[in-house]
Amino acid sequence: MDVTINQIEELKIAVISSPEVLIADTQEALDLMASIRYLYDCHKMIIPKSGLTEGFFDLKTGIAGEILQKYTNYNVKLAIIGEFKSYQSKSLADFIRESNKGNQILFLPTIESGIDKLHGIL
Repeated sequence: MDVTINQIEELKIAVISSPEVLIADTQEALDLMASIRYLYDCHKMIIPKSGLTEGFFDLKTGIAGEILQKYTNYNVKLAIIGEFKSYQSKSLADFIRESNKGNQILFLPTIESGIDKLHGIL
């Protein structure tokens, strides 16, 4: 796992990249969040779609809801970067659209768009 910090004044975003799945369940999501907060003092994170288990994108598994609830509870802003149109699930498309209306969990196409959006959120 590689972590790059994008910082503008005091606002920091951890940009995480990895060739492997980093989050397969709720505990791994919590561990990643705690590591980033402790090591880098970041409350905003960007992770590639490939860093999440495919089960995350099948809403029937409940994995997405559990993980995103933890990030919301701990007030960690998260941008998930990738292409999501390949998923055929209407409920996932609705979930992504509704998430993007808020400022807690975002599904965006590029790291640059994630950085822009997260730097605009307090």
